Amino acid sequence: MASTCPHVLDTGGRDLHGETDMLRSRGPATRVELPGGVLAWSLNSYSAIKSVLTDPRVTKSARAHWPAFINGEIPPDWEMISWIAMDNMVTAHGKDHLRLRKLVGKAFTPRRSKAFLPRIEELTEELLEGLGRSGPSEEVDLRSRFAYPLPARLVADMIGMSEEARARTAEVVDMMVDTTVGPEQAQAVLTGWRGAMTELIAFKRGEPGEDITSDLIAAQDEDGSRLSDQELTDTIFAILGAGSETTINFFDNAITALLSHPDQLDLVLSGRVPWQEVVDETLRVQSPLAHLPLRYAVQDIELGGVTISQGDPILVNYSAVGRDPDLHGETADRFDLTREDKEHLSFGIGPHYCLGAGVARLVAETGLSRLFSRFPEIALAVPEHGLEPLPTFIMNGHRSLPVRLGRKAVPAAQDT
Repeated sequence: MASTCPHVLDTGGRDLHGETDMLRSRGPATRVELPGGVLAWSLNSYSAIKSVLTDPRVTKSARAHWPAFINGEIPPDWEMISWIAMDNMVTAHGKDHLRLRKLVGKAFTPRRSKAFLPRIEELTEELLEGLGRSGPSEEVDLRSRFAYPLPARLVADMIGMSEEARARTAEVVDMMVDTTVGPEQAQAVLTGWRGAMTELIAFKRGEPGEDITSDLIAAQDEDGSRLSDQELTDTIFAILGAGSETTINFFDNAITALLSHPDQLDLVLSGRVPWQEVVDETLRVQSPLAHLPLRYAVQDIELGGVTISQGDPILVNYSAVGRDPDLHGETADRFDLTREDKEHLSFGIGPHYCLGAGVARLVAETGLSRLFSRFPEIALAVPEHGLEPLPTFIMNGHRSLPVRLGRKAVPAAQDT
């Protein structure tokens, strides 16, 4: 019965990795129950996930390939409605996906990604200066003071959203990943983010700038058939949400891992291991995404001894990939910067590979290196096991990250 009865996912996300271990023991693909009693397949092994992410028989379009959604069986106030109601590059299929990805991809070429570096450095220094005004023994929430605002403000800049507008939208974005919300809150989330994006688009039509929103509006105005109003609205929100939430939790997890493993931190601070290794090992062992909803089988798919029937929803368990013992052996759950193979799929693979991966790496390496350079004595203010997880099975992070910064590094003497 344990392998056939659906497992009810813990909406509070209280033990993501423990739950993943249990799901993996049930097989590479096993049935789970989502909020509202909706059933889906959870994929829990590296091989199964890689196979499905590159399989043309799998789509992210609920409106095209999920019968329960098409037939109205999924209510408009379903707790996870924002994840499936979007009509953008992320959820599009086939030619529509290629069309939208090509439009958005222009903003994330290697050249344009590198052009963001001065702004990344500026934001990082501004936040570090603010942290520096705290006393060395004062308890500081590094999530709200650094991990959150750095990527959130950068992505807002990229889409041309003011800091005031971003702050108003932040609560809606946070609620979208909270899997403990009820139907009324879920509907408010959907209405809230669409309203915020509509306001941004209206503003940018009147005052275009050097930003992604203005670029997409220009593309739409050149040929209205290329980008519908809803595609425009939903695509901009996807960039805002995906670009900020994942990187916020990456910083949270990377800082936590380094402070909980002083021997590993010493490897980096001594220069024996470069910061890019910290990025990949964190993404491997603590993927910022846990379960990502949803994909759908376009045809029947045989996988790991089970049949995922046409139209069945699929939940990709990213937190299972890098910790899969079949990929990384018995030490798969250990944070080890000297590990040669740090393979992960945290940026995805195949047609939905993250367009912003280059920018995310720039933010990650810049933010981490400068934080630890400025505050080499930083330490957790509570034991790692005392950190409270976010109330979600979608994201992997903490409600807060209390630290004590210690003394600031003394600037090197300048030659005159």
